[in-house]
Amino acid sequence: MEIKPIKTEKDYNAALEEVERLFDAEPGTPEGDRLEVLTTLIAAYEDTRYDIPAPDPVEAIRYYMESRGLTRADIEPYIGNRARVSEILNRKRPLTLPMIQRLHAGLGIPADVLVKPYKIAASGRSHRHKSVAA
Repeated sequence: MEIKPIKTEKDYNAALEEVERLFDAEPGTPEGDRLEVLTTLIAAYEDTRYDIPAPDPVEAIRYYMESRGLTRADIEPYIGNRARVSEILNRKRPLTLPMIQRLHAGLGIPADVLVKPYKIAASGRSHRHKSVAA
């Protein structure tokens, strides 16, 4: 396979097949270099063609907890006491603006993810955070 920009689904599938063939290539070898270039091209193609939606706020908090080995107790400073953390993670209570600000500042969770509307279990409706002028 000739390395060239991926412009069509056919090009994309051919690149995926080539990556599969080269998957065990050693870094620093011609095959390893080819694998690296192809994966970069594939990632660029996927970024422009496949929109992956951001997680909702609760999913984002759970992801940050899991990826950093945090417990519910570890996020109490950002959300509140144990009961409040449980209510947030079980979608029984919406995040407040101060919680969003603390989660963003303390854990680095993107604020635009934390302010997204999401379902609250008790009501089954979407909760929308109100914008507050800074």
